[in-house]
Amino acid sequence: MKNLEYEIAKLNANLATLPLEIKEIFGRSIQDLQSGDLTEKSLQIGDKFPDFSLVNSKREEIELGKLLKKGKVIVAFFRGSWCPYCNLELRALQQNLTHFNAFEATLLAISPQVPKFSEALLTDNNLDFELLFDEDNTLAISVGISFELQDYAISSYDRLGINLSAYNGNDSNRLPVPAVFVIDPDYTISYRFMDVNYMNRLNIEELIAQL
Repeated sequence: MKNLEYEIAKLNANLATLPLEIKEIFGRSIQDLQSGDLTEKSLQIGDKFPDFSLVNSKREEIELGKLLKKGKVIVAFFRGSWCPYCNLELRALQQNLTHFNAFEATLLAISPQVPKFSEALLTDNNLDFELLFDEDNTLAISVGISFELQDYAISSYDRLGINLSAYNGNDSNRLPVPAVFVIDPDYTISYRFMDVNYMNRLNIEELIAQL
């Protein structure tokens, strides 16, 4: 976890050089989410996680039910390969994959980006777990962690070369809040991390302690 904290601190320092206008818009976007009720209305510890079948980067179907027969499943929602904070978290999860495997827990990462971008993400970061395609944020919506990016923020994303329509294959500009769930074999959520401020990420040591 300390390594992830350190990497995020370095990233924050690097992003401090962004134009002030963009930083202010990103801050406003986060504040608007914080004033909403996503955190309270999303699935909580003790709730049942919805069953799903999603395709991976090779468009192969991955079914939650089949994986739960083997043990717990860790589901990590991320915004997309364009998000530097998500990249850091995915790499940190990869670094701890042996710990998850020791508890016979399966790690899945889920985003609304189309499979070709996830395939490149797997290769570029040497990830050894599945990246699944949540088309139109369907699963994220059912979990209660999806939101429509504010209109005033879209131009700032465009200025940074982030075309959400191209990444996600639609025009909705809908994203998931980064969140991590541990799902027990009976579909019960036994661990949950969610923060509408995408710069804040989970404590992986706490995650491992729940396996």
